[in-house]
Order: sequence, then C-alpha cells, then structure tokens
Amino acid sequence: MTDTPTRLKQVALAHFAHFGYEGASINEIAREVGIKTPSVYAHFKGKEELFLTVIQEIAADEMQFITHYFADNADQPLPDRLHHLLLRYKELYEQDVKTKFWLRMSFFPPDHLHDRVMELLYNYLDTFEQIVTALFDRAIQEQIIAPVGPDRAAAAYLCLLDGVFVEMLYGGPERCMKRLDASWHIFWRGLSIET
Repeated sequence: MTDTPTRLKQVALAHFAHFGYEGASINEIAREVGIKTPSVYAHFKGKEELFLTVIQEIAADEMQFITHYFADNADQPLPDRLHHLLLRYKELYEQDVKTKFWLRMSFFPPDHLHDRVMELLYNYLDTFEQIVTALFDRAIQEQIIAPVGPDRAAAAYLCLLDGVFVEMLYGGPERCMKRLDASWHIFWRGLSIET
C-alpha cells in the first residue's frame, strides 16, 4: 500500500499537470487521497512545499531519463537517436503525466516560484546540452556531419526540441507531428554531409 506522502505527491502531480499551480486545490488533492485537508499539513507545510517537492523529483527523473536515453541508445546512428528522442518526448507528453507536468511548469511556472523552477530547468537543459554537444563533436570528428561547431549544432537541436515542446502544448498531436517531421528533415539535411 502506498504511504500518504507518496500518494499526496502522485495526486498533486496530476492536479498540477492538469490545472497548473494556481488551479490546483489542496482541498481537492486531499479529498482524492482520501484524507481531510488538515492532514495534508502533517506531511507538507502547504501547496508550495508540495509543489516544490514534486517538481524537484520530476526534474531528477527527467535528468535520469535523458542520461539513460543516450547511454541506452549509444549503438544507434546519431540521426536515429536524435530523431527518436523527439518522437519519444511527443509520446511521453501524450501518455505520461510527469512529462506533461514538467513541460507545463517549464513554460508556465508559478510567478512566485519562477526562479526556483528555472534553476531546475536550466540544470536539466545544461546537462542535456553537454550530452548532445559531445555527440555532435564526435560526429564532426567522424565526418558524419558538417563542421558547423558542436556548440552550434547542439544549440540548434535544443531549439528544435523547444519548438516540438511548444507544439505539444499548443498545437495538438497532428500539428506537432507535421512540424516535427518538417523541422527534423531540414535540421538533419543542414547538418549531414551526405546529400
């Protein structure tokens, strides 16, 4: 059986992902967990602490996902790894409340917690960028891609990923897929030394 703090975090995650920070209600979270609202405060000081606990755990999960993804797919050709990751994020956004929450809070953090959320996000993005910069550096050395500079290639890939994230949030699955396919084609064609 799941303990109360864990259950509170699980339910809060779903509420924050669906309603945002402002729209999530401690009363509703408590009701869904099956406890009275005052009992929440035996585990968390309030909504802010509950939110920060959830987002810190999700940020750690996202960091783990990205490092494991590239390690687990190291034997795949670079374009396959990079393209599949875009598709994987699209799938996760559609199916996984953690990814939905992470993206929503990355773009729309609570105003009073903006700096704390951005610190987690930038740590994630910096790690992500370091990983793909190293991949692009190796691809340039192996003459898989044009010598555009690994930092520039990594920045362009992250920009492509941001565009996919925006389409996930605003455009829906079909629009997202259309833009993902077109953007990926142009992106990889611009980098690849193969014609």
